[in-house]
Amino acid sequence: MSEKTESEYVTDHFKWSEFDCSDGTQVPKKYRDNVEQVAKNLEVLREFLGGYPLTLNSAYRTPSYNKKIGGASRSQHLTAKAADVVSAQHTPNKIANTIEYLIKKGRMTQGGLGRYNTFTHYDIRGTKARW
Repeated sequence: MSEKTESEYVTDHFKWSEFDCSDGTQVPKKYRDNVEQVAKNLEVLREFLGGYPLTLNSAYRTPSYNKKIGGASRSQHLTAKAADVVSAQHTPNKIANTIEYLIKKGRMTQGGLGRYNTFTHYDIRGTKARW
């Protein structure tokens, strides 16, 4: 296994490339601060859930990719403020409940929390949104 390089990792466990659009587009530089904030919050979640890996199946999305997959027109993914998270060790509901708890405790940023059958959406919009 290669050593971690500072430029490869946003945080201890998340690589910049994990936040790139599924169409292969890298996160634009203007949204890199958003990626850092999302990654920091996901590190808190990861640690609280026992340190098990979290997989991002969607983070930044280009407008064209977002439209192609039927994403919301004002999706937080468009500005790299969101991530759709999965875990082999925890159900999407467990992840969502944990995020809710950590937000209430002030350990994660208030934002959007979407519960889906196969993943949990989390974003750092700064205001409470639930679906």
